[in-house]
Amino acid sequence: MPTATEARNTARVLIRLLRTRLRPYTGQILAVLLLQLLQTLTTLWLPTLNAGLIDHGVARGDTGYVIGTGAVMLTVTAVQVLSTLAAVFWSARIAAALSRDLRAEVFGAAQRLSVHQLARFGPASLLTRTIHDVQQIQSLVLLVLTVMVTAPVMGVGGVLLALRQDAPMSLLLIAVLPLLVGTLAVVMVRMAPLSRALQLRVDGITRLAREQITGQRVIRAFAREPYEQRRFADANDELTDTALRLGRLAALMKPLMMLFLDGAAVLALWFAAHRIDAAAMQPGSLIAFLHYLMQILQAVVLAQLALLMVPRAAVAAQRISQVMDTEPALPAPSAPVTRMPEPGHLEVRGVGFSHPGAARPVLHGVDLTARPGRITAVIGPTGAGKTTLLDLVVRFADPTGGTVRVGGVDVRELDPAVLAATVGYVPQRAHLFSGTIASNLRTARPGATDRELWQALETAQAREFVAAAGGLHASVTQGGGNLSGGQRQRLAVARMLVARPAICLFDDPFSALDATTEAALRDALADALCGASVVVVAQRVHTVRHADRILVLDRGRVVGSGTHAQLLADNAVYREIARSQNVEETP
Repeated sequence: MPTATEARNTARVLIRLLRTRLRPYTGQILAVLLLQLLQTLTTLWLPTLNAGLIDHGVARGDTGYVIGTGAVMLTVTAVQVLSTLAAVFWSARIAAALSRDLRAEVFGAAQRLSVHQLARFGPASLLTRTIHDVQQIQSLVLLVLTVMVTAPVMGVGGVLLALRQDAPMSLLLIAVLPLLVGTLAVVMVRMAPLSRALQLRVDGITRLAREQITGQRVIRAFAREPYEQRRFADANDELTDTALRLGRLAALMKPLMMLFLDGAAVLALWFAAHRIDAAAMQPGSLIAFLHYLMQILQAVVLAQLALLMVPRAAVAAQRISQVMDTEPALPAPSAPVTRMPEPGHLEVRGVGFSHPGAARPVLHGVDLTARPGRITAVIGPTGAGKTTLLDLVVRFADPTGGTVRVGGVDVRELDPAVLAATVGYVPQRAHLFSGTIASNLRTARPGATDRELWQALETAQAREFVAAAGGLHASVTQGGGNLSGGQRQRLAVARMLVARPAICLFDDPFSALDATTEAALRDALADALCGASVVVVAQRVHTVRHADRILVLDRGRVVGSGTHAQLLADNAVYREIARSQNVEETP
């Protein structure tokens, strides 16, 4: 359970977030407040008019007074309705605009985070923060704008006007209000930790559902459906239990309100009966007093509804702020370089990389040089650091030692747009977006023509299956789920070719291809990329044996460098890899 200090800090985060993000809407908020003030004042005026109509019109049989006062009441009611509609309309617009801004800001902040920072938050948590948590803030703002003026003005105004109608009767308020407020405070204190727990449960079930949906093939292959169903049922039960406990506390509010409301009304009628009988109070004053009593308690209910949402909104604001306040591990250069003295050149010098808190570095003192027109390959056992090396080139992470230079410029000083245009990257796990084949290929270069797309598909050995699927406008589901692994890899290669980069990085892009297709693709790439610097990471010797230079990585260190023939003759690690793959020890 959070301490009082933690609760105060969470509330401060919510206040800070609302203060800064609502500042652009100050004028609209002031207009809403004025409309709410007008609506509340007219609401408070109506019972007084009604009391006068009864005591001075109906009781005395003054038809003219009844008609005149009734016309005034109709006018006041019309003003009340119009101001209420306008206030609610603009409140909804402000809340929706804030929600839009927050979603964009959280999404933008997530885009600036490094791969490792994104992994620390987790996709499920980021989705919940971007959608569900922002919705909590929107709901709170909408309600607060509705009750910000209404509740305090109606409460204070109701008390003053009730005193004006009959001061002795108003002693009821002194007895009822402290009990009501105290009860609400106790319930609110109990709800705060449950609101925090509910957000964590939503995170957990979102993460579990995402994991099970994306892993359906593995689950079915190993007949794990009953186990996964139990896992989901347990998470679902925990979420339901927490929501029910929170809901029970929230459900207490209405009966408590009705108890205090009806009890106060009964007492008011009992006391008023004696006072009317003694001619110390008029019937109209009793009706007005009951109206004001209802309005006072209604103000408390409105305030309570807003307070009910504060704990969950405060937790949501803290989670949103955690994303937006996280400093990117890969800061943009203060003076980005846009011109490169050596276009197409890649140089890695003494590079080391360690994950925070890791026992040993992933890379240590790695050197690599790639020049236009040459193919450089990197091979090594699993976990040698091959993928990490490419991640440093495209700046998915920054080295903890040494430098990575693209076009003669340190990647940490290079303009990110220039780096993206210069370096093409085909990841080990090809990812496609929902849309069409054309839209996926144009991710690399939106202005590419259909002819250029077909040319890239031809080189990537993908033309045949794309034509069979319906051409460039064939649909692609999220992640490319309607395509095979080999098809996804070839489309990823084609997407990189569309970009026409000067440096091409391939992270084991042929692992899902058969030997014939791989050989044809390698030959086609050799012709298409003859003027580019090419770096190929692979685990199969057949993939790298024709490279101009091969680097052998083992446990993050370069343990060999040379051609296929030289490494077979002189390098034990490379020779062992070749022997394990039944590669002949002759060039």
